[in-house]
Amino acid sequence: MCFGLLPGLLWANPLRLISLAPHTTELVYSLDAGDQLLAVSAHSDYPQEAQSLPQVADYQGVNFEAIMRLKPDLILAWQGGNKPQDLQRLASLGFEIFYSNPNRPLDIADEVIALGKLLDKEALAQQLATAFKQQLNDIAADYRAVPSRKVFYYMWPKPLMSIGPGAWANHLLSLCNANNIFADAPNDYPEVTFEAVIARRPQTLIAANKQPLNQQKQMWQPWLASLTLSEADVVQVNPDNLHRFSLRLPDGVQQLCEGIHRSSTISMQ
Repeated sequence: MCFGLLPGLLWANPLRLISLAPHTTELVYSLDAGDQLLAVSAHSDYPQEAQSLPQVADYQGVNFEAIMRLKPDLILAWQGGNKPQDLQRLASLGFEIFYSNPNRPLDIADEVIALGKLLDKEALAQQLATAFKQQLNDIAADYRAVPSRKVFYYMWPKPLMSIGPGAWANHLLSLCNANNIFADAPNDYPEVTFEAVIARRPQTLIAANKQPLNQQKQMWQPWLASLTLSEADVVQVNPDNLHRFSLRLPDGVQQLCEGIHRSSTISMQ
């Protein structure tokens, strides 16, 4: 985890903000500071109010001219998503930057507290962080006593992309008492084959994407018999709730855990 600011001045609140990632946009709204946002990144679609703000960053990079015109007091950046050269240039231009880069679920709570201090929302931030931690701890406790299950978690069907030992979703699976069949992969986002999936005998297939589930079940249909699975064992989860580092994560994890541990029961009904 890494978050913080470049050395700089102390400001009076409210700060004029720009968010360069969807999850930092969500955190600002969670802290009741959405009215301080001047602009956001592409895909900042939650909450709905964020959709009306100008966009100054996308997968291609940062719109420096737009940011310079807006003159923000603070830029919220994602070290794991924004281009390093873009962040270096923003820093060289004199902008103050809050760096976000959670590595594990509970890191989100620490970032909320750190951001709350900057936005003069310390009491609210502490309340949100405490509730967030409690929700995740409760989920882990609920599933610790149930039998573990072997799962295949994939982010994209073509090519078939899974997750390795250091991937964000691997930490989420541990909260559900689920074992990732590719936890021994040499990298965090391996491309795998159907044959390799069959060889590792998962009990549940987790589709963490927004493609129509019916299409994905059709993709798996020729392989389900070899896996002794049914269509009910193909479970879809909302990647926004799981892969954005926001306070919606417990809702996503709860859905994930329920899908993993209920799919076998559903298939027998």
